[in-house]
Amino acid sequence: MAQFSRIEVAQVMKETGMVPLFYHPDIELGKKVLKACYDGGARLLEFTARGDFAHEVFAALTKYAIAELPGMIMGVGSITDAAAASLYMSLGANFIVTPVFREDIAIACNRRKVAWNPGCGTLTEIARAEELGCEIVKLFPGNLYGPNFVKGIVGPQPWTSIMPTGGVTTEEDNLKGWFDAGVVCVGMGSQLISKQILADKDYAGLEKTVAKALETIKKVRG
Repeated sequence: MAQFSRIEVAQVMKETGMVPLFYHPDIELGKKVLKACYDGGARLLEFTARGDFAHEVFAALTKYAIAELPGMIMGVGSITDAAAASLYMSLGANFIVTPVFREDIAIACNRRKVAWNPGCGTLTEIARAEELGCEIVKLFPGNLYGPNFVKGIVGPQPWTSIMPTGGVTTEEDNLKGWFDAGVVCVGMGSQLISKQILADKDYAGLEKTVAKALETIKKVRG
């Protein structure tokens, strides 16, 4: 069962401005990555459930977060159907992120009042997602749309909250471009938690990278 309401999740997304994305089958490595993100100031993590038995890893990480990392909001990404969404919600997922827009997932999440962030790529999809109760829409893949797309949406629809994933980096110019365009937060995976960091098990370096990214986001927001 979710520890945080969908409104609380949306507020933290907007306040911190960043959602780290991560997947690895090793539970102990995952705990260290989670703690490094937490110590760096992140208060959300999207576990991209892409591998076999990923739900077992997520369950272990969520229990760890509840026990050791107060205020850490665990969510799941790469969800493609309502059955998977329901499984992860039963394991404590506080938000569900999808690569595509699916109404069956919206219904499953809304039934339990769990936040969901559907991947959208058109104004029609965004509008429909909002009609179905979505607080923050995921723009995916962000690198194909870019900040100008965001400007084109939030100009006539200032109530729309957008989180791009893909094409977001830790560089100040990149983050400034997105936030100046009107996004409320960004999703960052390999640009934040790189393969090199994982290979070297450089958790201290990851903590610094997360802290710097959050500091940069605060700066570009003014």
